[in-house]
Amino acid sequence: MRKLLNNLLVACTVVALFSLAGCSSQKDPVKQVSQVFQQGQLAPAQFFTGNAYVTGLVSNDSVFTTAAGEVYFEAGARSNWHLHPSGQILIVTSGVGYHQLIGEPIEVIHKGDVVKCPPNVLHWHGASKDSAMSHIYIVPNTEKGIVEWKQPVTDEEYLTVND
Repeated sequence: MRKLLNNLLVACTVVALFSLAGCSSQKDPVKQVSQVFQQGQLAPAQFFTGNAYVTGLVSNDSVFTTAAGEVYFEAGARSNWHLHPSGQILIVTSGVGYHQLIGEPIEVIHKGDVVKCPPNVLHWHGASKDSAMSHIYIVPNTEKGIVEWKQPVTDEEYLTVND
C-alpha cells in the first residue's frame, strides 16, 4: 500500500510540474493576444476573410488629412487585397501576422514591427494561422483617397507563407 501511495504521489508531482511549466501532450491552442484599445466593430465580410475588428482612432478631416485606427484579427483572419492612393503605415501592437505586397513573398510580422505599404501597391495583411494579431493603421494624405478594395486573398495564397 505504501509503494502504491508513493507511486501515486510521484505521478501527481510530475503532472503538477508539467502543468506549471506549461507542458502538454496536446497540440498548442491558437494564441490569443491582448489589444491596446477596446475591441471595435466587426469588419465587413465583403472586405475580410475571418473575423477582424476595427476601432477608429483618428477620423479623416481636412486639417490633418490622416485616418488611423486599430484592427484586431483573429487567427487566420485577413484583409482582401487592397491599395491606398497615398500608402499606409502599420504598427503591429500584438501577436503574429502576415503582410504581402503583390508579387513578393509573404512577410511574417510581429509585435513592434512597422510596415510601410507604398502608394497604389496592392497588398494584404492579417493574422497568422496560429495567432491573433493587431495593428494600428495610419493612412496619410487622405485627400487623395483612403482605400480601394479588391478581391479576397485565397486560402492558396494565404498558405504560401514560409514561417
